[in-house]
Amino acid sequence: MKDLVKSKSENQTAFDQYLDAKGLNCPLPILKSKLLLNKMLADEILLVEATDPHSQVDFEAYCARTDHEIINSTLSEGVYSFTIKRAHNPKKI
Repeated sequence: MKDLVKSKSENQTAFDQYLDAKGLNCPLPILKSKLLLNKMLADEILLVEATDPHSQVDFEAYCARTDHEIINSTLSEGVYSFTIKRAHNPKKI
């Protein structure tokens, strides 16, 4: 499991969709992300911000199972940020 970077990078990746999942607890950040990713095109980027401390484990597991790629993850002031690239042919779970 990769550790989150503890501060935001100055070179943040551009994104196509944004999900504010702050204040939501498991499994809502993943479920809402799944809905958005299902509507997105291959290689589009989703930025998710969440405050659930279990988010890191949840997003790593979800992306590993579906072939979506976490291209960046950070933790800054209690907010977890995940930049996720949509897979070409995501696995259904």
